[in-house]
Amino acid sequence: QVQLVESGGGLVQAGTSLRLSCAASGRTFSTYAMGWFRQAPGKEREFVALISGSGGNTYYADSVKSRFTISRDNAKNTVYLQMNSLKPEDTAVYYCAAAQGVAGTEGNRYDYWGQGTQVTVSS
Repeated sequence: QVQLVESGGGLVQAGTSLRLSCAASGRTFSTYAMGWFRQAPGKEREFVALISGSGGNTYYADSVKSRFTISRDNAKNTVYLQMNSLKPEDTAVYYCAAAQGVAGTEGNRYDYWGQGTQVTVSS
C-alpha cells in the first residue's frame, strides 16, 4: 500500500509560480512511476505529467510543456510539480498518483491516488 498526500496548492495570480509536493509512504517509492493529473470543475480529469521511478524519464501534456516541471526525490519519498507562468486555465484540483507498472497518460494505469490539492489562478 502507498499513501499519497499532496500539498502546496493555493490561490495565485496569472503569470506566477507554484510548486506542488506529493509525499508518499512506504519504502519502495523508487519502484513507482509517478504522475500528476488535474480536474477542473465540470471537466474530466486530465493528465499533466509523469516521471519514471528513477527520475530519468519524464513526459508532459502539451498544455503544460515548457511551463511545468516534474521531479522527484526518492530519498524523501516525494514528487514535485513546479508550475511556472500559470494561467487561469490551470485552475483545477491537482492529484498525484503512483503506478506499479508502466505509467502512462491514462488514469487507469495508476494504482494509488492522493486526495488532491486545489490550485486557483486568478486573471
